[in-house]
Amino acid sequence: MTDKGKRAKVDEDEGAELDPELVMAIEKLQEVQDDLERVNEEASDKVLEVEQRYNEIRRPVYNKRNEIIHNIPDFWLTAFLSHPVLNELLSDEDQKVFKYLESLDVEDFKDVKSGYSITFAFKPNPYFEDAKLTKIFKFSDEGTTSVTGSVPKWKDGMDLTNGVVAEKENHKRAHAEDSFFKWFGDSAQKESLEGIQDEVSTFFLVAEVIKDDLWPNPLKYFNNEADEEEYEDDEEAEDDEDDAGKGAEELDDEEEEPDEDEEDDES
Repeated sequence: MTDKGKRAKVDEDEGAELDPELVMAIEKLQEVQDDLERVNEEASDKVLEVEQRYNEIRRPVYNKRNEIIHNIPDFWLTAFLSHPVLNELLSDEDQKVFKYLESLDVEDFKDVKSGYSITFAFKPNPYFEDAKLTKIFKFSDEGTTSVTGSVPKWKDGMDLTNGVVAEKENHKRAHAEDSFFKWFGDSAQKESLEGIQDEVSTFFLVAEVIKDDLWPNPLKYFNNEADEEEYEDDEEAEDDEDDAGKGAEELDDEEEEPDEDEEDDES
């Protein structure tokens, strides 16, 4: 928030006199801007209070939803595979592990602006010992995000994150695809990248997609009812930008090429 004593500066040449009316107008404008910032901060605090209150109301509803999902075979696997972003992250071996995924849970901290957790709960399985794998994202006042979480305790020969997985005959084969489960072992810290979407890494993108897209309504992905137009529009927009750039380059090349008639006249 802008300090009360802070006022806009007017550039001036050394020795030049300032217009008193202009100075007064800018000072009044700064005062109004300060008032707006105070109101905006107050509004943000109120929005957080409402969000925190409704998080408490949502929690038992989410719990009820998870209880029902327990009775639907391969619910989360199907939802992941139907998601236009997340489906690309699951290797063939990951899909076998996801058949043991019993529940997924996203929970905001009581102070919602300070962070959240994502928890995957698994049935007993032949891949790792853990019943739950959790990722915790904490936001600092300085604008950084720190990440902690579970590292799967893989059973002998079943680690999917090291590029090798055991077959039934106890022979090992190369596993070329990256495993989704590397995400659990990774830790990272990033500076605030608001407005710089291109610099947001896949690591944080996975968490944001799960929290803000999959978790609120996984049923639409399970039913394969998701509207992919948004993703298609983004891709088309990028293609249009590329085509426009290429078109401009081609036009510049044409302008640079000398006209054959002009060359003849000059000769």
